[in-house]
Amino acid sequence: MMQNKIKTEADKKRIHEAVVSAILIALLFVVLIVLEQILPRTHMIFTVLKKGAIYALVAVSMNLLNGFTGLFSLGQAGFMLIGAYVYGIFTIPVAYRAQVYQYYDGGLVQFTLPVIVAMILAGLVAALFAFLIGLPILHLKSDYLAIATLGFAEIIRALFQWDKLGVITNGSNLLRKYAIFKSTVFPFAVSGVCIAIIVLLINSTYGRAFKAIRDDEVAAEAMGINLAHHKRMAFTISSFFAGISGALLAMFQTTIQASQFKSAMTYEILLIVVIGGVGSVTGSCISSFLFIACSEWWLRFLDVETTIGSFTVPLLRPGFRKVVFSIVIMCIVLFYHRGIMGENEFSVAGFLRWVGRKRKKSLEKKAAKAAAKEGGAK
Repeated sequence: MMQNKIKTEADKKRIHEAVVSAILIALLFVVLIVLEQILPRTHMIFTVLKKGAIYALVAVSMNLLNGFTGLFSLGQAGFMLIGAYVYGIFTIPVAYRAQVYQYYDGGLVQFTLPVIVAMILAGLVAALFAFLIGLPILHLKSDYLAIATLGFAEIIRALFQWDKLGVITNGSNLLRKYAIFKSTVFPFAVSGVCIAIIVLLINSTYGRAFKAIRDDEVAAEAMGINLAHHKRMAFTISSFFAGISGALLAMFQTTIQASQFKSAMTYEILLIVVIGGVGSVTGSCISSFLFIACSEWWLRFLDVETTIGSFTVPLLRPGFRKVVFSIVIMCIVLFYHRGIMGENEFSVAGFLRWVGRKRKKSLEKKAAKAAAKEGGAK
């Protein structure tokens, strides 16, 4: 009877947390819709929100691999490139193909897919590449795996610019005229659904197997976990969602060129994961928006030369923003060794418990001070 009561109470708590989370998510979308109504579409906040949502998805997909499975991969930009190109190729209207593929007689593909279908296809093609690449390279470990995946990303970038594949990829020319999103709600909805699926996976038996591999491969294998199979699964699933984020990024940028997906993009994503906390989904989401807000908005004034009367403010010039941003990142890494969230996750219940503890401590301090005053008066 006691066990049944405990289970019932635990189920009630989970249902309560799920309901509160659903209400908060609904409020978030209401806020986004209201912002779109009261602010001009060119406002920088929409750039931060759209790009932050896209980077949150790719950061969580990278965290699934690096943080929860313990595989140090640096190939995320390559999988995003594949997703972006697949999406762009299959959503360009037939009427515009001759204009886009002007050097390749209109290109090879002469049909158009719906947006959602093209996004799923982008993820599937990225996952297929990951599966094929993973067969030989997932036997490597640590830095060797990172170098191999980074090399793959660079090879893919060069391959997509190869003139022989121009009838498909348009060579080194831009892909444009494909379907894009205008509302901020769209990237939030897509990223939210994908991140929710990743969270469900992490909390499943497969997710526990991934964590076991991360903690100790020998012990995991002794428990009957197929290391090769689960590593390939994590690598493929992570690449699938990276491909979808690449499609979202293509829609955000409105044009695609392989030269945009350099190794620096992977380093940015890795930095977001480290700042948020390796092994924390909510940490990756929070740090994504902070990273984009700082780099795209809050620190922009540092790149503008400022003159007050006859006095010119020193150091403020193009490029100084990156110096300050690097110092901020160094401070975060120094003072938060495990990132903002560490391996913890944000939850409504946890936040309320934290507020309760803070309130209890403040009340205890006030009571102690009052007791000390009374004792002094006597």
